[in-house]
Amino acid sequence: MFAIVEAAGWPIWFLILASIIAVGLIIERSIGLRSNHVAPPALLDEVIKELKQRGVSDNMLARLAASSPLGRIFAAGLKNIKSPPEAMKESIEEAGRAVAHDLARFLTTLGTIASISPLLGLFGTLVGMIEIFGAQTPTGNSPAMLAHGISVALYNTAFGLIVAIPSMIAYRHFRAQVDSLAIEMEQQAVKLVEIMHGQRKD
Repeated sequence: MFAIVEAAGWPIWFLILASIIAVGLIIERSIGLRSNHVAPPALLDEVIKELKQRGVSDNMLARLAASSPLGRIFAAGLKNIKSPPEAMKESIEEAGRAVAHDLARFLTTLGTIASISPLLGLFGTLVGMIEIFGAQTPTGNSPAMLAHGISVALYNTAFGLIVAIPSMIAYRHFRAQVDSLAIEMEQQAVKLVEIMHGQRKD
């Protein structure tokens, strides 16, 4: 592996750094965007059951807000449970926008890595081409310098694509996952408001 890095020249270190960051972000978002963690399926039923038994309390709101992103949205709405449905929905929408922003954290960085990795590979390719032309002398080409320049050019192009393709796939996947979770949480929150105000049966 070290021989490949050495053959690719110094421009490859930018791509190695980008790949390390991308892998870290993919692992972090894979854990952070689990559906059961973001929007637990049984949370709505548990909240309604607790409301019927004990009503709203500060302790219950604090526990709910700390439990999950969907719990944060529910807690924001339940703080205004005595207000009209419109006010409750407005507070839920504000909390929902904040939660959606948190769910999408680091995705811009991942998308940026997917976009710039081919450019970093192209930069390495240009460096290799410069070395190839630099190897030309009045008496002829230096085979060692020529081979090194070709290695730098080809390895950097390949590494750029190797980093960019999985990063772009992960970025698109996580964007779609965030959108799906946001819609699911919105539906759950609207259902809670309607149940609390007697507009819907649980």
